[in-house]
Amino acid sequence: WQHAHVILGGESFVALAEGLQNALWSLGGAPADHRSDSLSAAFRNLDRDAAEDLTRRYEDLCRHYGMVPSRNNRGLAHENGSIESPHGHLKRAIDDALLLRGSRDFPDLPDYRRFIDEVVGQQNARRAKAIEVERGTLKPLPPDRTADFEQTLVHVTSSGGFTLRKVFYTVPSRLIGHRLRVHLFDDRLDCFLGGTRVLTLARGRPRGNGRHGHVVDYRHVIHALRRKPMALLNLVYRDQLFPRRAFERTFEALLAAGSDRQACTTAVALLSLAHERGCEAELAEVLDADLEAGRLPDLPALRERFQALDDFLVAHQAYAATPLSDAEADTEELRQLIAERGGRPIEVIEGLLAKGARVVAHDPVAERTARRNIRRST
Repeated sequence: WQHAHVILGGESFVALAEGLQNALWSLGGAPADHRSDSLSAAFRNLDRDAAEDLTRRYEDLCRHYGMVPSRNNRGLAHENGSIESPHGHLKRAIDDALLLRGSRDFPDLPDYRRFIDEVVGQQNARRAKAIEVERGTLKPLPPDRTADFEQTLVHVTSSGGFTLRKVFYTVPSRLIGHRLRVHLFDDRLDCFLGGTRVLTLARGRPRGNGRHGHVVDYRHVIHALRRKPMALLNLVYRDQLFPRRAFERTFEALLAAGSDRQACTTAVALLSLAHERGCEAELAEVLDADLEAGRLPDLPALRERFQALDDFLVAHQAYAATPLSDAEADTEELRQLIAERGGRPIEVIEGLLAKGARVVAHDPVAERTARRNIRRST
């Protein structure tokens, strides 16, 4: 029986703890012994205290599942044979599956992990009867998993982020000045304020030559950039700021065509538009089309184009559970409005209406006036 777990940062205790526990819970029990190699990669570059702490955590992990930990003896390579041989078979099976798939490219990490799980599952299915025979000898699993993460505290600085393990992470500006408790997994960071999880970030890795890495979400820093757009020009994490290649190509074209100030101002305005209108993907398509046609973006036209759907949604509120026929007129009205303003995709809104939602008009000016009067009276 085999289990494979895709890791991102090389051999570490966090990767071992997460992968081993996933294997045990998939199997449905724990063996009496857990044998590993010397884990030299996990211990490399650790001082004595850190190495002892890692050893202690590994022993606690095995104790939690009632397993006796042991390691192969250094210098006796043949002791690895019982695992290295099936490991080689599994890698060849994965390679064959990739050849049949026709591509080694995957849209994201979860998709690749699903692919690996399917290949391993097919291998285990061939041994199902033998596994059932031995499953009765496994120890029962404990009620819960044990920690498969490292925990640390970070301080969110005035720059709108924190640095951890030579990687700078941006966070929402509301967290500036707070201390966050971070659970450090192999592929993500769970950030807690008190006992509440407030944020999950993809885990970054340091760059080569000892340089810091960056995990940047433009939504976290766009408000600061709007106040000082020229900061974009020499921003240390500028390459990681752009959410899609189209935005980066547009900025490069703006720099080549005009002044640095105008390029920064326009690029920040485009990012702000993507954030405020929620149109990042659609805006990227328009920018790509403009660049292919040799045009620079027309910011006023883009604002008007992506304002169309928002104007409609502000002027119409969706209420639940009325027949589809009541919404057909509104769907056609929306379709005509979008066509007049440049054709922004409306599949999301049509999906809402197709579920039987009814669009009811109201006066947004009257609503804003009422809200202002309420604030004055209070």
